Amino acid sequence: MSDEHGSDGAADEHDSEDDETFATELERARDLLDAEGIEAVHVGVVRDGEVDTTFAQRTDGDGESEGLRALALLAAHVRVVADEAGVEASTVAGDAATLAGQVERIPGRTEDLPDE
Repeated sequence: MSDEHGSDGAADEHDSEDDETFATELERARDLLDAEGIEAVHVGVVRDGEVDTTFAQRTDGDGESEGLRALALLAAHVRVVADEAGVEASTVAGDAATLAGQVERIPGRTEDLPDE
């Protein structure tokens, strides 16, 4: 029996695993957001190539603690991106700092990134 559509069973299985992993991580994110005692949150969503992001934190009037919370969230995101890309966190941090320095507004689409 031939496959007229050229479907690759291995590719379909990989896509299914990716979908399952994504669903698991999305559920984990929802659980984190529903948890009690959240002091700060940074959420980024990519939908149809567009990036939307928000940051919020509870403050106690201590500017230093507020800055450290934001920096800790940034560091955690840098580590996640580095792990996903298989590179050192310092590489991701450097690239992110370079990008942030080149634009007034972080682009919402990869097509809007500045040329190197």
